[in-house]
Amino acid sequence: MNKLTIITPDDWHLHLRDTPYMEAVVNHTARQFARAIIMPNLSPPVRTCAEAMAYRQRILAALAALPAQSAFTPLMTLYLTDNTQVEEIREASQSEYIHGAKLYPAGATTNSEAGVTELAKLDRVFEAMQEHGLVLQVHGEATAPTVDVFDREKVFIEESLSKIRKDFPQLKIVFEHITTREAIDFVRACDANLAATITPHHLLINRNAIFEGGIRPHHYCLPIAKREQHRQSLLEAATSGESQFFAGTDSAPHSRSSKESGCGCAGIYSAFSALEFYAEAFDQVGDFTHFETFLSRNGASFYGLPLNQGSITLKRSECIIPDSLPYPDSSLIPFRAGQTLHWKTADND
Repeated sequence: MNKLTIITPDDWHLHLRDTPYMEAVVNHTARQFARAIIMPNLSPPVRTCAEAMAYRQRILAALAALPAQSAFTPLMTLYLTDNTQVEEIREASQSEYIHGAKLYPAGATTNSEAGVTELAKLDRVFEAMQEHGLVLQVHGEATAPTVDVFDREKVFIEESLSKIRKDFPQLKIVFEHITTREAIDFVRACDANLAATITPHHLLINRNAIFEGGIRPHHYCLPIAKREQHRQSLLEAATSGESQFFAGTDSAPHSRSSKESGCGCAGIYSAFSALEFYAEAFDQVGDFTHFETFLSRNGASFYGLPLNQGSITLKRSECIIPDSLPYPDSSLIPFRAGQTLHWKTADND
């Protein structure tokens, strides 16, 4: 297969940061995707509906300033804390612009310090989300210092996600950026109220990539890449066509200086070539049968949104990813910088 045309896809997990950094990256997603779930872990985080709507307006203003205005639609989320109020959940569920609330265990990843310290503190919030149909998006990692970094997802399933699923069976949950066979098995064992996003970088690299020839900070993310056997399991799930798996890039921009430092930030910036990366992953399997299902259909169905009306075409053709991209006060190193891709979107000629 040398050409693919699919319904314009969506990114169900995206970090844009905020002004002035957002303006440097938003078009990378907007040229490939019609919609994206925007993560709320700003500093300070997006905790209320009013804050979510203000953030949305800043995103729309950045889009309007682009040379060719985009039809891209940001889908907003709230950041859950120990003090999130049930009234905020009710208000969010009535908004046409807010599509979920994000659970960050405190200390799990970038800007998660204000996250949840104890799941029991959210029982009333989860009840309200279940009642009003608001999706819970979960960063699924245990954060206790005694847990090995490569076991954090597995332990979270055993200690936390299983309990949420049992106690709130009608709550719709997205298990974000899964990385392990255990996560895939857990999703498959649950009903249609649980789904999972899979990133392009977890489909394309295993944990060896972090240490090839030395420390590779631009391959460091959380959850961290796992063994090759887990990557192969992710490839199998993504290409299976099963409705509970769909695309979420978790693309996370950090300046070069903040990545290449004594305490580098976690995050991989894949948005510049995200759709092409997914095509590369499916190409490894040699089966594009469910490419559109994974990119364009499953996520919309889970979130109860209509399919997009447009289409996008990729063709088999070589293109080189830039070594770096402009970014305020620094530069931004994209995933696989300087490497050659074998797929590109038709508008990337």
